[in-house]
Amino acid sequence: MINEQIRAREVRLVGEDGEQLGIVSINTALEKAEAADKDLVLIAPTAKPPVCKIIDYGKYRYELARKDKESKKKQKVIEVKEVRLSPNIDTNDLNTKISAARKFLEKGNKVKITLRFRGREMTRMYKSKYILDDFAASLSDISSIEKPSKAEGRSLIMFLSAKKS
Repeated sequence: MINEQIRAREVRLVGEDGEQLGIVSINTALEKAEAADKDLVLIAPTAKPPVCKIIDYGKYRYELARKDKESKKKQKVIEVKEVRLSPNIDTNDLNTKISAARKFLEKGNKVKITLRFRGREMTRMYKSKYILDDFAASLSDISSIEKPSKAEGRSLIMFLSAKKS
């Protein structure tokens, strides 16, 4: 909130340089801001009394946007990549899926391994759990099991994440 939008009767006023000007009425604060050809900006609305600062509002918004953009630059987004398997997968196909998962893990992503069952395969769901265990064992040098395998509907799901070095 800026200038006339501020509804408090008294505010703790901070000058342009950061010096404390004390607790003053809102009218006095607005007059001082107008005399300095700046805006009165509400910095801490929950404080008792609310804290207002005399600053150039456009410049203040620009600085906030720049800080926000700078903090977003330093963040790393971790994606969850999915590898789908079937219970009657061949060894070479499994090795191809393992190498794909290895690439995902090396890039720092998490991997969701889904073992999907169709039709009568559902009757042997827990006999095929070894496929997920072998998958995790073959990637154990660079990954750890984040969530162990569990049944969700027509599939078994397991999550792997890259080991912290």
